[in-house]
Amino acid sequence: MHSSPAPHPSPRLLQPWLHDLVAALAPPVQLWCGPEGRVEGRVGAPLGAQGLWCGDVRVLSRLVATVGGEATAPVLAAPDGADGQLVVSVARQLGDDAPDPTVRLEQRRRVSAQGLVEELVLVSAAHAPVVTEVAVHLAADLLAMDAVKSGRTGDPVAPSVDGGDGASALWERDGVRAAVSAPGAAVVASQDGLVLTWRVELAPGQRWTGSWSVEASDASAVVSGAPPAGWVEQVAVTGGDQRLARWVERSLADLEALRMRPADSDDVFLAAGAPWYFTLFGRDSLWAARLLLPLGTDLAASTLRVLAARQGVRDDPATGEEPGKVLHELRRAASTAEQAGGTAFLPPVYYGTVDATPLWVCLLHDAWRWGLPLDDVAPLADHLEAALEWCARAAERGGGFLRYAGAGEGTGLSNQGWKDSGDAVQWSDGRLAQGPIALCEVQGYAHEAALGGAALLDALGRPGGDRWRAWAADLAARFREHFWVHPAGGAAGPGPHVAIALDAAGDAVDSVTSNPGHLLGTGILSPAESALVAARLVQPDLAEGRGLRTMSSLAAGFSPLSYHGGSVWTHDTVIVVAGAARDGHDDVVAVLGEGLLQAAEAFGYRVPELHGGEPRTGPGSVPVPVPYPASCRPQAWSAASSVALLGAVLGLRPDVPGGRLSVHPTAVPLVPSVPSVRGLRVAGSPLDVVAGADGAVEVSGPALDALAVDAPV
Repeated sequence: MHSSPAPHPSPRLLQPWLHDLVAALAPPVQLWCGPEGRVEGRVGAPLGAQGLWCGDVRVLSRLVATVGGEATAPVLAAPDGADGQLVVSVARQLGDDAPDPTVRLEQRRRVSAQGLVEELVLVSAAHAPVVTEVAVHLAADLLAMDAVKSGRTGDPVAPSVDGGDGASALWERDGVRAAVSAPGAAVVASQDGLVLTWRVELAPGQRWTGSWSVEASDASAVVSGAPPAGWVEQVAVTGGDQRLARWVERSLADLEALRMRPADSDDVFLAAGAPWYFTLFGRDSLWAARLLLPLGTDLAASTLRVLAARQGVRDDPATGEEPGKVLHELRRAASTAEQAGGTAFLPPVYYGTVDATPLWVCLLHDAWRWGLPLDDVAPLADHLEAALEWCARAAERGGGFLRYAGAGEGTGLSNQGWKDSGDAVQWSDGRLAQGPIALCEVQGYAHEAALGGAALLDALGRPGGDRWRAWAADLAARFREHFWVHPAGGAAGPGPHVAIALDAAGDAVDSVTSNPGHLLGTGILSPAESALVAARLVQPDLAEGRGLRTMSSLAAGFSPLSYHGGSVWTHDTVIVVAGAARDGHDDVVAVLGEGLLQAAEAFGYRVPELHGGEPRTGPGSVPVPVPYPASCRPQAWSAASSVALLGAVLGLRPDVPGGRLSVHPTAVPLVPSVPSVRGLRVAGSPLDVVAGADGAVEVSGPALDALAVDAPV
């Protein structure tokens, strides 16, 4: 008797990896090529995220150059600024019969909001003439971003030749258009794509230059590119250890490449990150603007307006919209997101976030403190009150705390804090917490929002300030009663700490994570509690990586390459650093700040979304941080973290409405690395800070005419 053969399992869909790809960005366009400089799938591997993207649609899925009908040997593929790529390869079959290569191809690519231009340069150092053909092979699958991120693939779409208006060929579907122009080239189209071919004759020492371009557009786009802010020219950090200076410089260039605006407005926000999150995200855009307040309040004000214009006005279970709630994500069309337990379906305007609403209030308050005029705050007053009321309603239905119920019937994200993966909220033994979930840091944001909102209402002459201060005090008292974990046992245990969350039963989920670090500086902790949280954060199980691990290495669910269960997120770490600086915990600033600088240096100062949480020293240590292979880069809040670290190290605390500016550098070794900073902004005016080795600080700028400065002399 013969048994039937077992069915062959379906291939697993895998999220594409990004760690070795090269990116060029100019919203809403981005280009990602492989480490050899080509856009093509590798042997035995799918294409992944490679390609030219216009918004959420891939308009080129192949870009390969050949010389003489053969692939060239790759030598270099590198970024050329935030919006460019330089690819150098060698035509080894051409030129002199000698060890040294004598014919090389340079591909200089530049993306813009309109598409891509590539200049081709064939250079000969051969002793004899070279006669050959240079060809560029193109294809387009017009696949959606969420499909690619989920590991899906698509078939090439046939182009039409002579696209009109000078275009050589055209791809077009569902309002997405990609028109290719190739002056001087022969254009051959097939079902699988295009081949652009130039005949080239080179005398010894000559070079040939050709070019082609693709103009890309999307009639359904919800976002577009925004003009640069000029941050790179504005800010300069000089002297001492230059790691922070280099990180700031690179970050500002990347942040310029993430500037976007809605299709219906000139207000600017920062896209969350490339390639997956190249659009408006409430939480990400708010945090990025908040971390960048040392550069001025313009971005904060425009981000607040963009989100206020889309603030919820009705209850809609399908999208998660509620009156006063701030959205999570804006897309051109509905999308999917893979997470533990299955696929989540997300509507194009999606409100599934529990923290964006209080964070909107926190940014408005902080921007006002940094000098956003009250005349710019006043038009947002109704939105402020609506956001505060949402926080109060959310806490009331959550039994006293802001909670989220998670996805329902396959719609929405199961976790709706910044750690939004399906396994983000775990007990110390690895069990997943059951919702509705009340995250610890969200209560801190709400507490800070209530106090900040109260101050704004007072300044605007509106009633309600006392109500929100009392509400914040009640929230802090409830938090103190329910969120602290006091484990039994001796010195070997984790000690008293704040739980990551409360589960559906109201029990404190006992895992040790980075989340409680976000409570620093929010005012929800007493000074003694703040000291306990700060001391726990710098223990080796959390702080042994280059930054702060998302979960303790002692937890059963820890993995250094888990998205939210052991990896290191730069923005997570710097939020803790900023809060620690506000609460006076200089040791936290020193330990975590140095870890961030080591990571930034290792990544060439384009710090990714996250990296591995392997130890820096001791057993299992690694000499450099391990890339998280699917990590976005650049990422807005990772890049903005460099500016926030600079502000924390300098101890910048403006209170423009109160007429004061405090500049008290933290007493840590990082201070000598930033003795001179030019181009910060307070109250809309430039501010320069020089921190001397003797601890004295010199502050200068027009804003000081109206501010009393508190700084060491």
